[in-house]
Amino acid sequence: MAYEIETVRTSQEIFYYLLVHRELKEDGENALYRAYAEREEIQNLVKSQGEIAGSTVERYGSVIYLIPKEDNYFLGFSKAQLKTALCKSGATDRDYYLSQFVILTLLVEFFDGQGSSSKTREYIRVGELQNRISERLKEGAENTPEQQEEGGIAFSDILQAYEALRSDDRGSRARTTKEGFLHQILSFLQKQGLIEYVELDEMVKTTRKLDNFMDWNLLNQNNYRRVRRVLGEADHE
Repeated sequence: MAYEIETVRTSQEIFYYLLVHRELKEDGENALYRAYAEREEIQNLVKSQGEIAGSTVERYGSVIYLIPKEDNYFLGFSKAQLKTALCKSGATDRDYYLSQFVILTLLVEFFDGQGSSSKTREYIRVGELQNRISERLKEGAENTPEQQEEGGIAFSDILQAYEALRSDDRGSRARTTKEGFLHQILSFLQKQGLIEYVELDEMVKTTRKLDNFMDWNLLNQNNYRRVRRVLGEADHE
């Protein structure tokens, strides 16, 4: 199919905007947003450029997002990069998997995958989140032999990594403490525009970006069940 020069140029402008900002809002760059939303040929060209760049381009509500695929280490993060950003110096794989478990726990506390919107609460206190992480790890560790036979996560190893972190009631930000480890992860998620981390009130809220992504993308039933299984929860449906 042949495209007019103006159509190709507009699609390139939209994709470049997404590369720079990772999202395009209707109330921001309205002309570009409307061009994508109302013209199928432009939408197809932008999506095609996203595929070439190892990403998907999706419109959720009134926002268009550029979403890197799992193995896109240029626009996204590699395992090594995440380990450096989230974990203590000299971190092992079990420290890395602990950080991912913390993020999954946070998601499950906010979203249950049911109804027109999967969100079930507006905020969570950091102390409550820390307790839930500990509870879920201990519950999962009880089923570790079975999980290992099925090729699942060795919860006992992740639990050991968590228990190896010191506790500090003074609010330490050192990554060798439970409080500091959690602080680093929450700060990282805030930089990605996924949560609001109100340190003064020790409170976490989700952003519209995360709400949209969870409702429209991650929490289809197949993905939702995968998350629940990782956390060691039975599927009662």
